[in-house]
Amino acid sequence: MPDKSKWKSTLNEYIKQNDPGRVEKANAWKVAIGLQDVDGLKTSEYLLDTARDNIEGKIDFDSANARISRYYEEKEERNELAEEKEADIVSARIAQLLSNKTFTFSPASLQKIHEHLFKGIVSKAGKFRTYNITKKEWVLNNDTVIYSDYRDIVPTLNYDFEQEKAFKYNGLDKKDFIEHISRFTSGIWQIHPFPEGNTRTTAVFIIKYLKTFGIDINNTPFEENSWYFRNALVRANYNNFDKNVYETAEFLERFFGNIVLGSDYELRNRYLHIDYVQSANPKCSDCTLKEKKLLELVNKNKKITQKELSEKLGVSLRTVKNMTASLQSRGYLTRINGKRYGEWAVNVNLQDK
Repeated sequence: MPDKSKWKSTLNEYIKQNDPGRVEKANAWKVAIGLQDVDGLKTSEYLLDTARDNIEGKIDFDSANARISRYYEEKEERNELAEEKEADIVSARIAQLLSNKTFTFSPASLQKIHEHLFKGIVSKAGKFRTYNITKKEWVLNNDTVIYSDYRDIVPTLNYDFEQEKAFKYNGLDKKDFIEHISRFTSGIWQIHPFPEGNTRTTAVFIIKYLKTFGIDINNTPFEENSWYFRNALVRANYNNFDKNVYETAEFLERFFGNIVLGSDYELRNRYLHIDYVQSANPKCSDCTLKEKKLLELVNKNKKITQKELSEKLGVSLRTVKNMTASLQSRGYLTRINGKRYGEWAVNVNLQDK
């Protein structure tokens, strides 16, 4: 199996050629292969050769998928090939879907994506689960998110999609857009409608949905940080009162910030671990005087608004938004329970300046 640097460098060569057709295909393959990290899967050298032939126009996506399927049909069935087979087949299918310009916003479309990705790989591909599930998460010290009851999957999905269809994006700035799309994404993921493959299915659906907004999407976070994406979804849907850990979309918003705004937030999985959040106590040695003053104001009033901060600091509201975003990205400030009803948490020792 090729290491990450090899398949990235191979596919990046096509992007450097600046041929629009090849660039689009190479980007689709990069995201498709990168997304396998959410389940710890690695693709084969054969898939990389197939991707290369597809990008160069020697075969189309249907032929690429057929080639991968034949490759594993001809191989002796061995357990050690099962994960590689899944990674290769699902990668080829993701690349094909991402290159397809069509899209329908509906729960049925989500089901069709799952069916297309996992047909022949998992049982009942495209079918909603008929039992309740729990999953041990590293980021939660092996605790689980509370997923939707299987009997509520259909009505909850329908409700979320209806609410999203009714949402008005007119006049929304990109930061508010990121907050909203993060909330929608975490909501449909928390439903976890399928027995397996929910994160990859959600990712493909959201990528295609984002493209409908005409935004120049940077797919690199999905390619390089897909496990972070999954852990961010976990943290956006987890509460533990006894441990003083509450659901937060801040990590997911950083992820989408890098996609939509081209921000440069550091996406490290250790920052999402609940123990890291609890024990983090940086000294804020790189904070400006204004940033330290902002943190002091927040520390005195956890529910202070950005408008109030603007007035007290004597700077514009835009400056405050940029400051809070920067402090959050560096782990010094956390927003708990959302924009409207939430509050701030300061993660620095303000006595040590």
